[in-house]
Amino acid sequence: MKLQVTGKNLDVTQPIVDYAERKLTKLTKHLADSTRVELELAVERNPSISDSQVAEATVWTKGPVLRARESSTDMYASIDLLADKLERQVKRYRERRHRGRPHHAGAVGAPPPERALDDGELPPVDGPDEPLIVKTKRFNMKPMHPQEAALQLELVGHDFFVFTSSDTDEVAVLYRRRDGNYGLIEPVRS
Repeated sequence: MKLQVTGKNLDVTQPIVDYAERKLTKLTKHLADSTRVELELAVERNPSISDSQVAEATVWTKGPVLRARESSTDMYASIDLLADKLERQVKRYRERRHRGRPHHAGAVGAPPPERALDDGELPPVDGPDEPLIVKTKRFNMKPMHPQEAALQLELVGHDFFVFTSSDTDEVAVLYRRRDGNYGLIEPVRS
């Protein structure tokens, strides 16, 4: 496992790096050695945030990219919580790999075809443990400029807004970022 540790509003000391490495090596029994982990340790400077010690990780596998974020009043505790969350995610994906896929195209009673996965590669997500779609909303989308979509986003009070961009005539998504600004997702045709 290749670990990269960065700090935000925090000097990353060698004892913290060693501790994080010790905790995150639990993942290596489930993932390939070539797995890359980016760990960002941050201290929130807002005095109203009690859990100001934040640990956020991105795990780059051959399959899906795993992300987790945990915060507490102590950086070491945040790293512990983060490592536990990542380990649960990895185990869940690995269990699905071994369980097999419930749906397949083929003869009735035939076992589902399985594609060989490399060590460290995680299978696609499906199964009974997945969240269900419990509500569907339908709405008319009139073309609008991203600034108008930002106003609509504020009016509906959600974290994202789906609209048709008047610039591209394509469906786009405007979302609120953690820093309070907006992000825009637009499709690119290849």
